[in-house]
Amino acid sequence: MTNGTMIQFFHWYYPADGSLWKHVQEKAEELASLGVNAVWLPPACKGMGGGSGSGYDLYDLYDLGEFDQKGAVRTKFGTREEYLDAIKTLHDRKIQVYADVVLNHRGGADEKERIRVRRVDPENRKEFTSEPFEIDAFTKFTFPGRNGKYSRFIWDFRCFSGIDYADDLKESGIFKILNEYGETWEDLIDDEKGNFDYLMFADIDFRNPAVREECKKWGEWYLKETGVDGFRMDAIKHIPPGFVSEWVDHMKSIKPDLFVVSEYWAPGRLDLLLRTIDVTGGKTSLFDSSLHHNFFEASNKGKDYDLSAILSNSLVQANPSVAVTVIDNHDTQPLESLEAPVEAWFKPLAYALILLREGGYPCVFYPDLYGAHYRGKGKDGSDQEIFLDKCENLDKLLAARDRFVYGQQRDYFDHPNCVGWTLEGGEDRAGSGCAVLLSNGEEGFKDMEIGKRHAGKVFRDYLQRHPAEVTVNAEGWGTFHVSPGSVSVWVHGL
Repeated sequence: MTNGTMIQFFHWYYPADGSLWKHVQEKAEELASLGVNAVWLPPACKGMGGGSGSGYDLYDLYDLGEFDQKGAVRTKFGTREEYLDAIKTLHDRKIQVYADVVLNHRGGADEKERIRVRRVDPENRKEFTSEPFEIDAFTKFTFPGRNGKYSRFIWDFRCFSGIDYADDLKESGIFKILNEYGETWEDLIDDEKGNFDYLMFADIDFRNPAVREECKKWGEWYLKETGVDGFRMDAIKHIPPGFVSEWVDHMKSIKPDLFVVSEYWAPGRLDLLLRTIDVTGGKTSLFDSSLHHNFFEASNKGKDYDLSAILSNSLVQANPSVAVTVIDNHDTQPLESLEAPVEAWFKPLAYALILLREGGYPCVFYPDLYGAHYRGKGKDGSDQEIFLDKCENLDKLLAARDRFVYGQQRDYFDHPNCVGWTLEGGEDRAGSGCAVLLSNGEEGFKDMEIGKRHAGKVFRDYLQRHPAEVTVNAEGWGTFHVSPGSVSVWVHGL
């Protein structure tokens, strides 16, 4: 079996010129040659920003760039036809496609409604700061541009639990909507901010059975229309886990081999990730935000970080079968809300840790393969220009995963500044097997066992970052080396 590798084929500041769907078509052959076999694409549905909205500002789930809504036909990334063409091109290269699903909220309502609400303390959403009163709020979605095609469902205040703006008062805040489905928020896994049901815009209330059925109906439609192979579920920290399970169950009843990964971003909180897996019955994988937290800290502390603990408290260590491992994403990149980018010097080490080991499903971030340049606002409100360089040797690390990462793994996480592991190789994989060594300090070396089958073979650094040649002894051991602050991947047959 080939090792699975996905790529997040976008970043937050990708140009809003409608080019992404064509761009991924152009890169499909290259991705396949690198060993990438799944592509996570951004939300294809129309956002409230029309041709510039990211899709996370969801307006209409059924508009994939087909209708003149919110000032544009296409989305930020292209048209419906271009999206479907991109999926076909990727499928032709035997690359799976994962669609980004935004079900937590909606923005850009078409009409206002007079509704009853209570003000909420934003830092403790269980605390009301007013008695019930009425406001004019944008909570009715009629989708006039689509005019009932695909679905005639109308979203109104009964479909939402909260809103962020009172139009008649010209007041922003968090307003708890009072309707027949409850005057409290929905129950969630954690008590962050008292209750973190509300995230943004008009927050969907899954206690309404009509809402649950419409979301499932849409999922059925999406699978039929696009033929995608999986879903990435956005912001499930803010969605009741019972609905996550219900929705995934329904989708898998239609497509049993469907892959689902969900975003529950909780840096350093492995307990919350494990609890999410438990209460959803393991039906969805999760991004390993705990491992990302370790990478971020390691890249900033340099030689003062204990590399032997780099995998500690990570999902990939605790439950590798449901861990999708990442180095960075569109939320952690510079200028974004969860900004915590892994420093460039450490990225080759981090990618070695997710690409060249058994366990976990690694996800490459677009700028690390192709680079990125953009402008945006810093946290202080100032204009900033950002350059994200390609990760050094990422193409070789991807190729190494495809060629060498098979067979029994032996770990040597026994030094604070130099760690390594070996993979013995597979009987049916000619030339497979490798030894990997990482240093976040001085030049290092380590005696590691790679297996008697490699006795007498000469190993060299596939990344050409260390000049040594290593001959494996009769017992299957070798002394492998690494340059300061670097990674080396030792393979034979070069």
